[in-house]
Amino acid sequence: MSSSVNAISDYLLKETPCVLLEAGGYRAVISPETGASVLRLQYLPAKAEIFRYREEVSMDEISSAREIWGLPTLYLPNRFNGGVLKTSDGEYHFPVNETKLGNYIHGFVHKRKHELVSLQTDADSATAVTRFVFDQTDEMYAYFPLDFTISYRFRLSENGLEQEITLTSHAKKALPVSLCTHTCINAPVFANSAENNLRLSVPIVKKCELNERCLPTERLLDVNDWDKEYLKGKMPTLQVLDNDMYTAGMNALFGEPFEGAVIEDLQSGMALCNEVSPEFRFWNMWNHDGDKGYFCPEPMTAMINAPNLSLPQSVTGYAELQNGESFTCWQRFFIRMPQ
Repeated sequence: MSSSVNAISDYLLKETPCVLLEAGGYRAVISPETGASVLRLQYLPAKAEIFRYREEVSMDEISSAREIWGLPTLYLPNRFNGGVLKTSDGEYHFPVNETKLGNYIHGFVHKRKHELVSLQTDADSATAVTRFVFDQTDEMYAYFPLDFTISYRFRLSENGLEQEITLTSHAKKALPVSLCTHTCINAPVFANSAENNLRLSVPIVKKCELNERCLPTERLLDVNDWDKEYLKGKMPTLQVLDNDMYTAGMNALFGEPFEGAVIEDLQSGMALCNEVSPEFRFWNMWNHDGDKGYFCPEPMTAMINAPNLSLPQSVTGYAELQNGESFTCWQRFFIRMPQ
């Protein structure tokens, strides 16, 4: 395994200024220019290309659809009915950008340029911190006049890639809290393997029933045979996964409790693990019709359309921040070698 540790602030990927982190055999490319998304994550000893990446695809193409490349972080994620978002002390109307279903989807933070706050290394890790400050200078302020800062801390080491997300309110009214990453996993993950060797294991508990507009009906269902495949390992591509949303439970890794998703390669016995903090209370699975060579197991802190539902916050995961308060969650990606 490579022991080199590197942090480069002026790395170019597809002619776009990025940050390169190298440590513990992992290599990550983060683009503050494009929403502080992790455009590429590799584990070199296993020849693993972890997030969706294609050499032949231009940055213009990636920028036109940032939700489906790499690891973009979304605030506010997924769908809001008719573009309406109701908080405890306000109501906000976003432009409907999913016209077919009549929803506002995925927010705008991943479409903004973020600032590189710091970049540093120590003996065994490399760390980058990025930040985006939302205020009245942003065009979306006309729809959502709530000041906030969102920052990401990326740390790369032999333990993989750790991402810490912190949302801080500077608003005079309640700031809604709902976060997710639209995690685009490559299929296959490992070189010299194939898509049909992958199995996705997700710790699901109850299914969140969605209507024809992909909005919750507020019914939590017992899992059926299709759903239970996520517990034992479902093939994540070559079949359609279309917004399968569940409440989150506990998984297992090497016989020990593990909070997160595991993607195993049956051919090699290696696995990609996505550990998440307890704030991520839901999983949503989607794979773009199953034929695009990637899939998205998305950890979410709150249910789709959460602030507009009649369910209690203890069920939906929805939260709010007052001025000066912060919300923090984290996740980690790492490769598990066979025992």
